[in-house]
Amino acid sequence: MKSGYIDLRGHQIWSAQWRKPLFDKADAPVLLLHGGLSSTDSWSKAILPAVKSTHKTYAYDRTAHGRTGSREGFYHFDFQTDEAIAYLEDVVKCPAHLVGWSDGGIIALMVAIKRPDLVKSIVAIGTNYHHDCGLIINEEENQEITISEEDAARFAKTSPDPAHMQEKILRKAYEVWASEPTMTTRELATIACPVLVLNGDDEPFSMEHTASLYESLPDGRLAIIPGASHFAVKEKPELVVPVIKDFLAHLDYPVTKWPNRRRINEPGE
Repeated sequence: MKSGYIDLRGHQIWSAQWRKPLFDKADAPVLLLHGGLSSTDSWSKAILPAVKSTHKTYAYDRTAHGRTGSREGFYHFDFQTDEAIAYLEDVVKCPAHLVGWSDGGIIALMVAIKRPDLVKSIVAIGTNYHHDCGLIINEEENQEITISEEDAARFAKTSPDPAHMQEKILRKAYEVWASEPTMTTRELATIACPVLVLNGDDEPFSMEHTASLYESLPDGRLAIIPGASHFAVKEKPELVVPVIKDFLAHLDYPVTKWPNRRRINEPGE
């Protein structure tokens, strides 16, 4: 693993790369996109077994996350999407498979809508496409936010931002989640690459929302992990990892013995 700060169009971000295996025949690298109020470190150990042995893998801490400091405009999804596009263009330098968790999955979908030329496939884990999805968030703007000593210590150790920014970042996250993202099913229908929608069976948003995401995608796949929450990656890695491996190994349009929703687009004999 190679990690450290890089300059991404005038801003210092923390970036990591894992070497491409000698036997790798994959046509594209993987970019890991961590969740909101999270970091690469918080999930890389859980997700790397799904990709590290087969793909060169990249990851970075987004602005105002982990080891990367904040700057004007941070946290809005358009901002984070443009940052991901810049990283793909300047660091990865080729189209990639995007594996995103929560906010990272949202960003992956938004990148595919805005810049389909940069995306080979998507694994969207615990992902909603619209804020109106039954998401449980703090909707009281003035409600006091409590930061534990452990969280404060972690922020002080990793973030280049001053201590007072932690509460500001938390408030900004809740504000954004109350009004973003705002993708439509029509926009989702423009995503041509294969997309695996992978959720726990007890997400903070409705199963109907998950179904509408999956059914809007022209080449969507759906995996529901039983007995798992929004943290399915950490709770059930023995189920999540093989599903992601299988998806990345079989990106051709699925041809099944009894197609239903896929029968219209199923390749001819």
